Amino acid sequence: MYLIIVESPTKAKTIAKFIGNNYKVESSFGHIRDLPKNEMGIDIQNNFKPKYVIPHNSKKIVSLLKKESQRAQKVILATDEDREGEAIAWHLTEALGLDKENIDRIVFHEITKDAILKAMSSPRKIDMNLVNAQQARRILDRLVGYELSPFLWKKVARGLSAGRVQSVAVRLIVEREREIKSFEPQEYWTIIATFANQNNDIFKAKLNKIKGKTIDKFEIKTEKEANNILEQLKNTKYVVSSIERKENKKNPPKPFITSTLQQTANRWLGFSAKQTMMIAQQLYEGVEIAGEGQVGLITYMRTDSFNLSNKFLKEAKDYLEKSFGKEYALKEPRIFKIKTKGAQEAHEAIRPTEVWRDPESIKDSLNIQQYKLYKLIWQRALASQMSEALYDSTIVDIEARNTPYQFRASGQILKFDGFLKVYPEKNQEFELPSLQENEELKLEKLDNEQHFTKPPARYSDAGLVKTLEKYGIGRPSTYAPTIATIIARGYVHRDENKRLAPKDIAFVVNDLLVEHFPRIVDFQFTAQMETELDNIAAGRIEWQPVVRDFYIPFHANLENKYKEINKKDIMPEEKSEEICDKCGAPMIIKTGRWGKFLACSAFPKCKNIKSLNNKNNDNQDEKIKELQQKYDNELCDKCGSPMVIRNGRFGLFLACSAFPKCKNIKNIEENKQLSIGVKCPKCNEGEIVVKKSKKGIFYACNQYPKCKNAYWSKPTGEKCPQCGELMIETKNSAKCANKECGFIEE
Repeated sequence: MYLIIVESPTKAKTIAKFIGNNYKVESSFGHIRDLPKNEMGIDIQNNFKPKYVIPHNSKKIVSLLKKESQRAQKVILATDEDREGEAIAWHLTEALGLDKENIDRIVFHEITKDAILKAMSSPRKIDMNLVNAQQARRILDRLVGYELSPFLWKKVARGLSAGRVQSVAVRLIVEREREIKSFEPQEYWTIIATFANQNNDIFKAKLNKIKGKTIDKFEIKTEKEANNILEQLKNTKYVVSSIERKENKKNPPKPFITSTLQQTANRWLGFSAKQTMMIAQQLYEGVEIAGEGQVGLITYMRTDSFNLSNKFLKEAKDYLEKSFGKEYALKEPRIFKIKTKGAQEAHEAIRPTEVWRDPESIKDSLNIQQYKLYKLIWQRALASQMSEALYDSTIVDIEARNTPYQFRASGQILKFDGFLKVYPEKNQEFELPSLQENEELKLEKLDNEQHFTKPPARYSDAGLVKTLEKYGIGRPSTYAPTIATIIARGYVHRDENKRLAPKDIAFVVNDLLVEHFPRIVDFQFTAQMETELDNIAAGRIEWQPVVRDFYIPFHANLENKYKEINKKDIMPEEKSEEICDKCGAPMIIKTGRWGKFLACSAFPKCKNIKSLNNKNNDNQDEKIKELQQKYDNELCDKCGSPMVIRNGRFGLFLACSAFPKCKNIKNIEENKQLSIGVKCPKCNEGEIVVKKSKKGIFYACNQYPKCKNAYWSKPTGEKCPQCGELMIETKNSAKCANKECGFIEE
């Protein structure tokens, strides 16, 4: 019997379809070894040797895999083809005590029968260069996080964290926010004329030239200047001075790589980067398709290559010719060059595993999110091999006689849709009426329009990924986890438009790092570190010197900063007009991990804290007053003291006024089942609500006792990319609620 080990049970199920009875496929449920949680786990004095441990959640699966591997004639490691997958394969070898001569390492870009059989026919050994590149990344991140985070706890606020890539991402978001706040709008005006030709066909033209020179955006700065131009244009003749007609081509976009998939799914579908990768993982590992069973629908989704396999190119051409006609297909395939800075692990672009499996044919087998993302990938890959779209364009220049002014009107009509037949991008069509050179036009209307420049927008997931990619910061596998991390750790939140907005604490930590640890948040330095990791992966350099060259100056600087920096210099206190309602001392404004708050100036004698008043708090205060009147006669059922309304993490509640002598609390009617906005995955009818027991707060389906689904940690709303169970919050990240799965978000 041959044993094949993969990371995911879904992937295992898909692969099992393609192999004979002589093979058994098991899953490691992700990583089975990692650095310890409660210590650094790196022996700095011994050339940065890492100490790996098997997490408690993985011990059961390791025991099972050991037994299976001992019975196996040969072990085949079929983890993902990138550095992380290579590292998992190596960790499996070490943890299971496998004979390195009796294991095969296979890689494939798609989970199809042909790809699996081809991979099994040409196995290789574990590539230690890729493993070492992944080890170096993990060790660098651990050194930064383990040493810098306690510094932030001491000098700023407890619970904060820092990291090589996440801190650079926060810097980008903070600097964009400061651009927005310091932005001063600039006024400018445009002149628009409405004309009619000899057939009374109406069209508009814009002032384009003054004295033969094309005007720039800010040529007309004030209303007075605009009105002066209008006055000069009133009693004049307008004549068509030139007409230019030409055919324009629009090329199709390149097939998706990780970054462009995340960007387009964010813009077109509203998916976050994390959500996109989670759904793509499901499509890659396999979905149950009616009549086919478990099927891998797309190729590997962590890639920065635009390559497409010869098989796909041939099938795409055949499909296009049969479905739409030969004019939509190319005589020779279109090849795209890689321009991504620091591109690595270049295998193939993201594409459907089978061209003929169009989205509509499998729609009923997919959930709505899977369908939308699969359709986007299918359309983009196919469109990349289609003919260009053709437009008939017309440019008309109109002279205002006896003035220095010239107007221009442009129009375009789609002549041949080409790739737009499959990948319908937004295109403006505007057809100009029939015009002749030297034709005199009738002026119907003359308008001036006021405009103001707008500040840059906050980063969307798409915008941040694009910027990180531009600087060469991070790699395909790191974009989504980076965004998820800075949100989970309280530096950033999503605004009403789902864009990334920094919290108060982000400004404090970013300014501290920029001033005192500039290399950590330097764009070029972080990009250079990625290049160093690429060189390790290629076998050009050793990993230990890279780590050493970073760590020694970093650690020395950190030691000095412990002595130099005073917390009050970083976190200055602000005066307020509030008075402490417990001791009468003035309240001051402080900044904590979750933002600004009011604290009693008599601390530590008085530890009273309150939320800062804002628009939401004004409404909250009114609600508290209203509820206090309603529960005015409510007495504590434990000590008989009056009950008062308090505001906590999960909303308003009743608390005994004798606190801390009596700690009795009760739900109020309005909050008895406070929803967290997550649908119950077990019954698909109820939703998860906050509940309280003797053991504390927990989360359960509101359809109890019909549905008894419950969690002791707050569900995030995201699903585990490995098993599909809900993810739940941990102290610094998130993990799968299914203990047997053991997936932890990096």
